[in-house]
Amino acid sequence: MTDDDKQYIRSLVEAEPYWYHRIELWPGYSTPGWAPIDHSAYGVPDRFDGERVLDVGAWDGYWTFWAGNRGATSVHAIDDFSDQLGLGVERDQWRTFDIARRAFPGLNATRQECSVYDVASKFIVPFDRVFCFGLLYHLKHPVLALERLRSVLNDGATIHIESAILDDLKSPYTGKKHDDDGCYAEFYPGKEYGNNPTNWWVPTLRCLEAWLTAAGFDSIETWKLTENPKSLPECRGFARARACGKQ
Repeated sequence: MTDDDKQYIRSLVEAEPYWYHRIELWPGYSTPGWAPIDHSAYGVPDRFDGERVLDVGAWDGYWTFWAGNRGATSVHAIDDFSDQLGLGVERDQWRTFDIARRAFPGLNATRQECSVYDVASKFIVPFDRVFCFGLLYHLKHPVLALERLRSVLNDGATIHIESAILDDLKSPYTGKKHDDDGCYAEFYPGKEYGNNPTNWWVPTLRCLEAWLTAAGFDSIETWKLTENPKSLPECRGFARARACGKQ
């Protein structure tokens, strides 16, 4: 890119009222978002050579561009924008994604509005890897969503998950800390979790593992963002699993 290209992209970035992701567009310049809190905690590889990747709940496109710039054959970003993070502003749903996309002109990346429940009807050729970050707790039917994602993955493909977890969270209902050895989830029909009506289910890590097993995954690994979270946004967990042959 020329200096004029960079200046134009910078002007577009700075005109946007909100960025969720902090995306490095070129060395020394990033969008002003805050997520991910800790990239290294996600357990994703540094290379995706020859892989076809699906980024679910892509928002500004941090993970789309991460994989696309590191060897992925193609990356497909989907989102249904059902959670607007309480922004209270009018926004073109894909505008920030498209602005960031300008910084990577050679990338084989596409984006489309699509519910996770509809992926099987949108994609025929299966994927080798799927990112599912910040999504499951916004779904009424998380296991169904995982089953739908499994249906568009090659056997042996990898799923990466980041989710709110209960393990270190005091229940909005009882105020008591959860048992992190328990295999269960809490359901929030209103704004009980984070004062956000789009939050529905939050599992323990053991429950997240069980959801993945039920949906057709094995070789499951789970871990926490931090062992001693100090605030609600830090009560996060991760999972990495393999799509197995039996569903």
